[in-house]
Amino acid sequence: MTQSRRSFRPTLGPTLLAMPAIVFMVGLGVWQVERRAWKGDLIETRRTRIASPAVALPANPDLAKTEYRRVRLRGRFLHGREMYLSGRSWRGRLGYHIITPMALSAGGAVLVNRGWVPLKLKLPATRQAGQITGELTLIGYLRAEPAKGRFSPDNAPEKNFWFQIDLPAMTSHAKLQTTRTYYVQAAEPTPPGGWPKPVPIRLNLPNDHLKYAITWFLLAAAFAAIYVIYHLRRESAR
Repeated sequence: MTQSRRSFRPTLGPTLLAMPAIVFMVGLGVWQVERRAWKGDLIETRRTRIASPAVALPANPDLAKTEYRRVRLRGRFLHGREMYLSGRSWRGRLGYHIITPMALSAGGAVLVNRGWVPLKLKLPATRQAGQITGELTLIGYLRAEPAKGRFSPDNAPEKNFWFQIDLPAMTSHAKLQTTRTYYVQAAEPTPPGGWPKPVPIRLNLPNDHLKYAITWFLLAAAFAAIYVIYHLRRESAR
């Protein structure tokens, strides 16, 4: 009576192809697990800083340790030098973020992202109630200059038209004598008339890294299974 059995007999070529690929996919899965932990820590750090009591605006903060910290500043807005950050949306509506220099009562100046306005309220004359004159106390969040997006158009300072925050260029455009490496995102109070509308900080950052990790681990397992099945040889035994 003849019986058949299978034996695993790997060959060189497929092995040289499969082993690095499997290791690579497992490595990507491990990396995504680490990224998930990093993103969770980032969200918790941001949540803690946003919820903390406001402190006086620091002169030279370490943004790695203080970004999103609530700060308190007093001064007056230089409305005649406001700038318009294009392509910003609010609940599906397009508009602008209004960037206005604030002359600080303690000296110097800082750029403030006052918030969002719809397209029709771009010009100051359309939202006069919110153009506060005189000194005021503002609560906001320390923000670092964001990295430029790969596909972001170039700013057009000569037209006062901006697609991304560029602190040196905006400082120069507003004719400010300051070298601050941050700006302030306004939180309160909401201006009279409601515009510009302060923009809340996003806490729920996308954290899909576990899903990506599972995908890479499953791909590695599937590739390994195909490799093993391919090398199973049927043998006859008597």
